[in-house]
Amino acid sequence: MSTPILDDRSAIKKIDPEGALDSAESIADQVKQVWEEQDRIDLSAYKNVSNIVVAGMGGSALGADLIKNLYKEELSVPMEICKDYELPNFVSKNTLVILSSYSGNTEETLNCAKEAEQKGAMIAVIAAGGKLVELAKEKNYPRFIINPKANPSNQPRMATAYNIMAIILMLKKLALIKFGEEDLHQILDVINKTTLDCLVEVPQDKNQAKILAFLFVERRPILVGASFLEGALHIGANQLNENAKIYADYKIIPELNHHLMEGLTFPKSNPLNHFFVFFQSDLYRSEVQKRISLTQEAMEKVHIENIEIKLESETKLMQVFELITLNTFTNLYLSYLEGTNPCPIPMVDWFKAQLEK
Repeated sequence: MSTPILDDRSAIKKIDPEGALDSAESIADQVKQVWEEQDRIDLSAYKNVSNIVVAGMGGSALGADLIKNLYKEELSVPMEICKDYELPNFVSKNTLVILSSYSGNTEETLNCAKEAEQKGAMIAVIAAGGKLVELAKEKNYPRFIINPKANPSNQPRMATAYNIMAIILMLKKLALIKFGEEDLHQILDVINKTTLDCLVEVPQDKNQAKILAFLFVERRPILVGASFLEGALHIGANQLNENAKIYADYKIIPELNHHLMEGLTFPKSNPLNHFFVFFQSDLYRSEVQKRISLTQEAMEKVHIENIEIKLESETKLMQVFELITLNTFTNLYLSYLEGTNPCPIPMVDWFKAQLEK
C-alpha cells in the first residue's frame, strides 16, 4: 500500500518542523562526537568503585538500561538504575552515582544529587545544561556536558546515542568494560548502513521502518526480544510513546513465557488491538531462539498478528545499534502517518505544569 507522505521530505518537514528526522539521521554523528570529546571525561580521581547507580528519568535513563543489559557478562561491578527521587540504601563512598538528565532540571535526578552528596558517593554528571551542569561545575564533578549539535530537534529522547556513549566511555575509563576503536567503527558502520536502508528516499517495499510504521497504525505494538537487546527494546517503546504518541510496550523472553501468554485470550479485542514484533538473533542462546519461535506460534493460536525481524549484524554491540536505528525511523514514520508532530509532548508538559502549582 502506498504511503506518499513517507516519501516526501517537504511534506514531512511540515509535520516535523523542529527536525526530529534530522536527529534520527544524525545518530552516527552523536556517537562519533562523544568519542572525539572523550578527553573531557576525567574520572581519574575515582578509585575502587564497588557499584554503580545511574539516576535518570525517561530518555535520560535509557542509555544505562541498554548498557546494563548489553554488558552484563562483562561488567565487573553491579549496576543499578534509579528512576525515582531516592537512591538505593546501599549507596556509599564506594558507589559511582552517574546523574543523567538531558535538560539538567529533572527534579527526581536533582534530589538524587543531594542524596549522593549526603552519602559521600563518587558523582559524575551527564547533561546538556540546567541546574545539573551548574552543580557539576560548582562542585567540580566529572562530567560530560552534551553539546547537542547532532540533535537539531533538541529532544532528549533523540539524544540517546550521546547518553549511551558517555556512559560507555565513563565505564571504559574506570576499566570496568572494554571499548576501543574497533567497537566504535562497528557501531558507526551498522548505524550508517541501517540509516541508508531507512531513508525517506528508500521506497516502502524496501524500507523496513516504513513497513513497520504502516503495520503499527491504530494498533498497540509490543516489541519482543531477549537478553542483550532488552535496553534497545526499551528505547524503541519509549520513542513510540513520546514521538508517535501511541501506547506501546516491550516484553522480554523468557519472562514473557511464564505469564503473558495466558493473558492474551481476553479481552476478545486483543487480535484487533495488538501487534507483536519479535526480534530474532543468532546471538541469543539456542533455547531463547526456540522460545521466540514457539511464542510466535502461541500468538497465532489466539489470532494475534505478529512479525519476526531477524537482526543480521555480527556482534551484540552492532545488533543493539541496528535495532535502535531501525526503531528510531519507525516511530517517526508512524508519527508522520498519523499527521502528528513528534517533538511536542503536551501531556508531559501539562503534567509538569500541574506539579509546579
